[in-house]
Amino acid sequence: MLQTASRKPPWLKLSDPEVVRVRMRLRRNFVSYGAMTTVIAATAAFAFYAGQITAGRAGPVQATEAAAAASPVDADGVTLTDEQTRAIKVAAVAEHDFVEQHETEGLVDFNADRSVPVFSPWPGRISRVIARAGDDVKQGDVLFTIDSADLVTAESNLIAAAGVQQLTTRALERARAMLESQSIAQKDLDQATADQQTAQANLEAARAAVRIFGKTDAEIDRIVETRTTAAELRIRSPIHGRVTARNAVTGLLVQPGGGSAPFTVADLSTMWMIANVAEDELPRVRLGQPVQASLTAFPGRVFQGRVGNIGASVDPNTHRVTVRSEISDPRNELRPQMLGTFVIRTGSPVRSPAVPLAAVVREGDGTMEVFVTGVAHRFVRRTVKLGMQQDGLDQILDGVAAGERIAADGALFLANELALQTR
Repeated sequence: MLQTASRKPPWLKLSDPEVVRVRMRLRRNFVSYGAMTTVIAATAAFAFYAGQITAGRAGPVQATEAAAAASPVDADGVTLTDEQTRAIKVAAVAEHDFVEQHETEGLVDFNADRSVPVFSPWPGRISRVIARAGDDVKQGDVLFTIDSADLVTAESNLIAAAGVQQLTTRALERARAMLESQSIAQKDLDQATADQQTAQANLEAARAAVRIFGKTDAEIDRIVETRTTAAELRIRSPIHGRVTARNAVTGLLVQPGGGSAPFTVADLSTMWMIANVAEDELPRVRLGQPVQASLTAFPGRVFQGRVGNIGASVDPNTHRVTVRSEISDPRNELRPQMLGTFVIRTGSPVRSPAVPLAAVVREGDGTMEVFVTGVAHRFVRRTVKLGMQQDGLDQILDGVAAGERIAADGALFLANELALQTR
């Protein structure tokens, strides 16, 4: 080590050129030695840590490469653990009857063939309204009554005809008695007989005229006996059904067939299903084909019917044709304008292998696959061709056969595991 200037020996003088050169040489040697020592130490440390890092990484990498070389990747199958296998539902492929059918949307409406507008056959003024909208009525029940001048006229003619008939009948009896005593000539008896027959015919015509107003024979006999007339005319329901519309009010003047019907009665034991079928599906639709209706208002229930009418023209805006079906509704649950889905069976059943919807996985390229298992814990994917989809099942046209065991539930999990395995 160099000493400081205060401790220099007396013989070292700063002015001595030789001494200065020696001091500078010693200083350069000292700096070079220290720098070299630092570089060597740093190099040794770097080599040490680099060796440690390299040694630490080499083991796992080599182990992984060795394992990969020893276990090649299976691109079509996956093997699960016991725990994973328990989460997969395995079932055998079964056969199912698939029916060619057309599904479309539509609505419910009254059966117009069994819906009757009820008018008064004669002019008059409504005097009483008996039935209400929504009432269930039977054939012959009175819906409303009117005051009819025509009825009064018919009843008056009946009473007059009955009186003339009784008069001519008594005259004929007297004429027969007088002829026996030769009090009258034969021609007088013949005239009395003709008069009685005419009166009888007029009475029958008068009774028929009153009967047109809905009066029964018992009511007509009562009119004849009591010699009284009644202006009230009872309008009765022509069918069994429900009152679906009521426009009648007391005091309203009604005319036969004029304006809106005072009442409308519909037989609700059957209803119409009106569906719109695309024109390209129309050639497969035929009269009498079975129809199933699933309505929003009754989830889980199916109403049965048959195609009863196919529209004669195509809607130019929608290019659809109206197809009408008649369905049974014995409990009168359906209401007009209810929306639903209608399935028209257009072909015969076809028996094919079927798998649950959850068993099919759709790949990114559009292919459909299922996972088949033959041994424990191992599932192999297989491409299938699908057909119709009905009753929660996919029709299998090609790829698997009936009896093969597949992953009926959990196929998506298997597809993900296979994708991770082959990544």
